[in-house]
Amino acid sequence: MTHVIITGGSSGIGLAIASIYAGRGARLSLIARSAEILKRAQDELSSKSATAGDIRIETADVAREEEIIAAIHRCEAAFGPCDILVTSAGVVEPSRFDELGSAAFRRQMETNFSGTVHAVRAVYAGMKQRGHGKIMMISSGAGLLGIYGYSAYCASKFALHGFAQALRSEARAHGIDVSICFPPDTQTPQFQRELAFRPPEAAAVMGTVSPWPAEAVARKIVYGIERGRFEVYFGMTLFLLGRFGPTVRPLLNWWFDRAIARSSGGVSKGGR
Repeated sequence: MTHVIITGGSSGIGLAIASIYAGRGARLSLIARSAEILKRAQDELSSKSATAGDIRIETADVAREEEIIAAIHRCEAAFGPCDILVTSAGVVEPSRFDELGSAAFRRQMETNFSGTVHAVRAVYAGMKQRGHGKIMMISSGAGLLGIYGYSAYCASKFALHGFAQALRSEARAHGIDVSICFPPDTQTPQFQRELAFRPPEAAAVMGTVSPWPAEAVARKIVYGIERGRFEVYFGMTLFLLGRFGPTVRPLLNWWFDRAIARSSGGVSKGGR
């Protein structure tokens, strides 16, 4: 029976992915910080799984290496080795760089980037020894293009892409599929909280695109895992950014700069 471990699996994209695998009869280990939210997720998924005992929950902060590694090892002790790891845990705290405190900047880097590295480290040696395994890292559209008010978040998600590229080269020879995806704005509880802090300049750019349902994002991610695809994109704009970034990015930056200037009542250099 396939054992799927999902960090950040108690809500949002992580929970939507868990729901798909629960319907397929996989053993699921969900890891997040809130025991209460994890329990609600477990109850919800139990109705979709053949056996309620196939849903395991563990509380852990991915930013704390020893904590997340110990939690993953407990999951493997209970359900067997990890076949699929999905790193969905993440935080976003939008703010202009000069208004964003060092603690908030560090928290996003440690959760989004280092937290993924910690989780991967917990399963990688075992996958390498067995000669198979799948790892899906969840980045963001913000990991392809710098966005006003998201300096820390973009930095953490850009870093994931470099990590995934390097790890893919190492893991391939050992039968391990390393993948990374770049979701757009997605209808999740975290997205709703994020909107309250999004600077108006960012809203002028990002608010023009409707968020995707978490279930649609999850389906595309699971499909990418099944196909062993290294990169998974959502929509034509993100696909073009991922495939032809150096060509597309200047055009998007020009459009973004004009939209930001209009929203703040200024004039962009590109518009002079």
